[in-house]
Amino acid sequence: MPNSTVFGRRSGGTVTVIEEPVRRNTLRNAKITFWVLWVVVSLLSATVLASKWHPILALLAGLLTGLVVAVIVAGVVLAWPVIRVIWWWLPEIASAAALAAGWVWLADHLRFPYTLGVLTVMVGLPAAVPQVRRLVVAVAWCLVTRHRIRTCFAEFIVYNRTGSLPLIFWCIPTPVGERLWLHLRPGLTLDAIQARAAQIAVACWASSVVVSAASAANSAFIRLDIKRRDALTGKVVSPLLEHIVPGAPAKAQDDSDAPTALDLPAVAADEVAPQGKPVSPPAWAVSKKKPPAVVAPAPVPGAAGDDLSDWL
Repeated sequence: MPNSTVFGRRSGGTVTVIEEPVRRNTLRNAKITFWVLWVVVSLLSATVLASKWHPILALLAGLLTGLVVAVIVAGVVLAWPVIRVIWWWLPEIASAAALAAGWVWLADHLRFPYTLGVLTVMVGLPAAVPQVRRLVVAVAWCLVTRHRIRTCFAEFIVYNRTGSLPLIFWCIPTPVGERLWLHLRPGLTLDAIQARAAQIAVACWASSVVVSAASAANSAFIRLDIKRRDALTGKVVSPLLEHIVPGAPAKAQDDSDAPTALDLPAVAADEVAPQGKPVSPPAWAVSKKKPPAVVAPAPVPGAAGDDLSDWL
């Protein structure tokens, strides 16, 4: 049986989970992270502690604090490829753990025949109810699609030097297939993924794949719509068919009164012509000058019962 290793070269009988370019890049990033954090955190910690402790004690405490923080963060960076693989298989791992925990719980509280009956009901109910069965199948296709997309990027869509794969997020079922979100790594663009849509559809066992941007602010965040069927081709049963009597003769329609052409009466020209003499424009409008200003007449004191006291 071939052995399996996480880091290392591929040799005879050994399957490497993390490829060599990814391993070298991760190791280099972990070393850089370790030294940078150790120096920065040590100086900051020693500066803060020097206000209360002796400078030598503050320096030693700062070096120890920086060493702990640098080791933890560098360890996370070094283990990131393994964490990413766990993320890829997280739904399957969680499902297997839930099934194992459920079996142990049932075995501790029930006898074996009852435990077997409960499992039979849990498995047979989704298979018997169409709505539940379709939901289970849709969720299963979502899990398959995540792994098929990862295979696509590992086989023919790796553009960067290190060969790191994009971060695949969640996948949800749709009426025509699945919808998946992912975050691209440096070296990939939306246009490059759209150019590979036909190959992605073949790898996902789908009819077509539509690639579009998932965010207006981040071009690396994209969405893939995997289409396996056409929802518009389904047949809809109309209730009107129940009102048709089988074998009833068709009734001929009377179309004698139906118009066959437009029959508009002729309209005389004098009926549409404007009545009366056309009004000619004023002289100031023809000469393109401004119209004369209209001066309002001054009020006459004492006229129309005005109060004369306002004019004194």
